[in-house]
Amino acid sequence: MKSTAFAATAIALLALTAACGNDTAAGGGAAGEAASTPAPASATATRTATGPAMADAPFGAACSAVPVSGEGSFTGMADDPVATAASNNPVLSTLVAAVKKAGLVDTLNSAKDITVFAPTDDAFAKIPKETLDKVLADKATLTKILTYHVVSGRKAPADLSDASPATLQGGKLTVKGSGEDYTVNDAKVVCGNVPTGNATVYIVDTVLMPQ
Repeated sequence: MKSTAFAATAIALLALTAACGNDTAAGGGAAGEAASTPAPASATATRTATGPAMADAPFGAACSAVPVSGEGSFTGMADDPVATAASNNPVLSTLVAAVKKAGLVDTLNSAKDITVFAPTDDAFAKIPKETLDKVLADKATLTKILTYHVVSGRKAPADLSDASPATLQGGKLTVKGSGEDYTVNDAKVVCGNVPTGNATVYIVDTVLMPQ
């Protein structure tokens, strides 16, 4: 029935075009303009729909180092609990090794809704090797440092503007900034708002030390 109705409509339009000649061509132009009128509204709707998703996206210069596909990509990390997700990220290998030495893999993976400030490999490289080796060999000290990087609850960027969240270690962090520019104590967020299965991760350029 629909095909028949469509064919009948097409025939009628062809007849009308033949009868009206140039006038119909002009009318067709007007009709084309009228048909195109809703387009801006559609475009606006698309921008509105995608706006929140873009606002929730990871940000920062170091995000470019994250693979575009695979388990280490943003999409891959979003499916895994935080310690597992970090193990697939090429810029967090030293942090992952430290978490394993402290025996915190299961603790972090089983935690519900946390925020992790994750130092890059370059952040750990700022620490003198002798000092870093001592910390890695001291499980109690290492645990204090690593849990100082973890905060309860998934923190969106807006939650971190001039905030002092308590860490699992017991101390507090000093977070300042807005938009896509944040500092945590003396560290700069270089890739923020990264989702994992149970956490939101902010990758930082300096290891945070408890006071």
